[in-house]
Amino acid sequence: MFGVLRAYILIALWQARPGLAGYDVIDAVTFCFITQAFIGPMQLFGGGLTMPERIRSGDIALDLIRPASLQLWSLAEDVGRAAYLFLVRGIPPMLLGLVLFDIVVPGEPGRWLAFLTGFAIAVVVSFGWRYLVALSVCWLVDDRGVAILSMVMTTFFSGMLLPLHLFPGWFGDFARSLPFAAMVQSATDLYLGKVPVLETLAFQAFWAVVLLGLGALGTRAIRHKVVIQGG
Repeated sequence: MFGVLRAYILIALWQARPGLAGYDVIDAVTFCFITQAFIGPMQLFGGGLTMPERIRSGDIALDLIRPASLQLWSLAEDVGRAAYLFLVRGIPPMLLGLVLFDIVVPGEPGRWLAFLTGFAIAVVVSFGWRYLVALSVCWLVDDRGVAILSMVMTTFFSGMLLPLHLFPGWFGDFARSLPFAAMVQSATDLYLGKVPVLETLAFQAFWAVVLLGLGALGTRAIRHKVVIQGG
């Protein structure tokens, strides 16, 4: 229902301003349902990781002494979750959009390959950001404040609500340079064929490497000193 409401809002906007942001009305509706499909796999509203609860309970101490990397183990778990949600939570909204509206369905195998590659990297970028938010519990103990801030920033700057191309001037350039754009906007534009493929994938890969690197540094830091409730 939320997706249908968003679609009609975007239809009204694009009928009033045809060609806005380089999209036509069909692109805009496609954008709506693509981003709806991303909510579950990307966990755009936050969460998806069990680390905050394990830090509060003290179970993280056991995780840190396991021979497996905490970060890679969490990534593997999150990728499995994202793959499942893509099938059961991502594809149905797209099929609904296809039934109710005219949406773009790429015919070129190359565009599908670019989109799926961008989607996979976007999942890693999303994990990298949420992993950092989860790690913050080691120092903050309560993650509710930072989780709400993360949800607001992710929802607004990822392109989940509106295409980032609508943001004017320097603010639009700034928004499109953030890691949140690599989660939603970049992958959606790859699906629509609106951006250079290699440049966009390189942008996404850059943020994936940066966030995973920061996560590795954060994991190393909590191995040296971590405060948990109860010990």
